[in-house]
Amino acid sequence: MIKRVLENTIKAKIGSGKAIILTGARQTGKTTLLSGLLRESEDVLWLDADEPDVQALFENPTSGRLKAIFAGKKILIIDEAQRIKDTGIKLKLITDHLKHIQLIATGSSSFELSNRINEPLTGRKWEYQLFPISFEEMVNHTSMLDETRLMPHRIIFGYYPEIVTNPGSEKDILKQLTDSYLYKDILMWERINKPDKLVRLLQSLAFQIGNEVSYNELANNLGIDNQTVEKYIQLLEQTFVIFRLGAFSRNLRKELKRTRKIYFYDNGIRNSLIANFNPPELRNDTGALWENFIISERIKFIRNNNIWSNSYFWRTQDQQEIDYIEERDGILHAYEIKWNPKSRAKLSKTFSSAYNTSFEVITPDNFHSFITG
Repeated sequence: MIKRVLENTIKAKIGSGKAIILTGARQTGKTTLLSGLLRESEDVLWLDADEPDVQALFENPTSGRLKAIFAGKKILIIDEAQRIKDTGIKLKLITDHLKHIQLIATGSSSFELSNRINEPLTGRKWEYQLFPISFEEMVNHTSMLDETRLMPHRIIFGYYPEIVTNPGSEKDILKQLTDSYLYKDILMWERINKPDKLVRLLQSLAFQIGNEVSYNELANNLGIDNQTVEKYIQLLEQTFVIFRLGAFSRNLRKELKRTRKIYFYDNGIRNSLIANFNPPELRNDTGALWENFIISERIKFIRNNNIWSNSYFWRTQDQQEIDYIEERDGILHAYEIKWNPKSRAKLSKTFSSAYNTSFEVITPDNFHSFITG
């Protein structure tokens, strides 16, 4: 089994007196991680909140009834806890009144789980996000040499656990993921009544990775209003399909301040949406794929390893740009991401004159330390 970086982090929090909240897209391995972590424990109760009877169990709970139901258990795991109505209040009830039980709740959508638990569970929870498998985790599982050799394959098919463990079946698995799981939480949400628009929006975003995204342009192309585009993008982000990078701006008049770039957490999902699994040598979007791969892997690395960092891109009205910027401990670090190791890239003099920053070009020749530490 591929060991996940979060395993040790979560293991250290068991018995801390706080709930452990584990979020992440469906099929990223949340249940597998917890099963491996707690496989030797006999005092664990697993509940799947996708099941109607589990949802009914929490309809009108009291602390006394819950104590009776969970008697003899030391660890309670609730999968897909966002499916329970008013889940934050119910989780708070368990945390406050069943202190002998370690509560672990997982969720594949943050728009219900996180938004509804933050206030009730303030000061009572540890919260973590599980991503698709990372380059770092695969290097730890095999070797740097093996995983580097597979990198051209990974930027096409991605890192979902089932993809990694079933070589040769990547296309079929990705089709199932995008057809059955990717939209499940969003389409369950009662206000989503135009799923075809959602799919078309995702396809449009897939073609625009690495570029600034205009909500107005997307709305015109899809025949919906700007507010609907923004709502759908927010939901896609909160179900861990995509993430946004905002524009860095502090001092300069011509800096773009309100634009954003959108990336996919997984290249395989992106390529499945546009039905293109050609190898890098036969594509005209390899540079964009490489940028999405590197930035998504960097996001996994800094989150998995609890590195406090703000992430941005930078661009001006006259098209000066930097692909990726991190701000750590008040220091800026600028990066250009190039698929061709021979490509020349220089730091913008406008940026370097205005800000004190380091600069590095990330290519297939030197990317290893950037996403493994």
